[in-house]
Amino acid sequence: MTAAPGPGPIRLLALRDTPLSADEVLAAVGDDTAGGTVLFSGTVRDHDGPPGGAPVTSLAYSAHPTADVALRRVAEQVAAAFPVTALAAVHRVGDLRVGDTAVLVAVACAHRAEAFDACRRLIDDLKREVPIWKRQRFADGREEWVGAGACAAAG
Repeated sequence: MTAAPGPGPIRLLALRDTPLSADEVLAAVGDDTAGGTVLFSGTVRDHDGPPGGAPVTSLAYSAHPTADVALRRVAEQVAAAFPVTALAAVHRVGDLRVGDTAVLVAVACAHRAEAFDACRRLIDDLKREVPIWKRQRFADGREEWVGAGACAAAG
């Protein structure tokens, strides 16, 4: 699902089952009025939790049918709370391997401090409020769902 850009700073919002492109996201937030652009890239790591946690072999992301609506709401809230000139957020769904990019968010603002703050808020709110869940697969064969508590946000 990809939301068409509308008027204002929200340039790209998408949930995709194909690899994500940092170049696409950076191009989407390119803005001559921005003095600071911050990109966050979330990747699949080889362990759960702190270093030394259980070895992870892969992840599978699932999104509630309303995830695109929640993603837009989060983006709009960030754009309203910060002096954002451009914003983009894309998240993978489906099966991912260690090293794959799971999420990309980028924010452009007139100044770097604002861009850092807005980007942090965007990824934090996306993780907390958008109903996207991951199933971790561990080296020992176990599986675990993470983020299922966000089901309430989907309702």
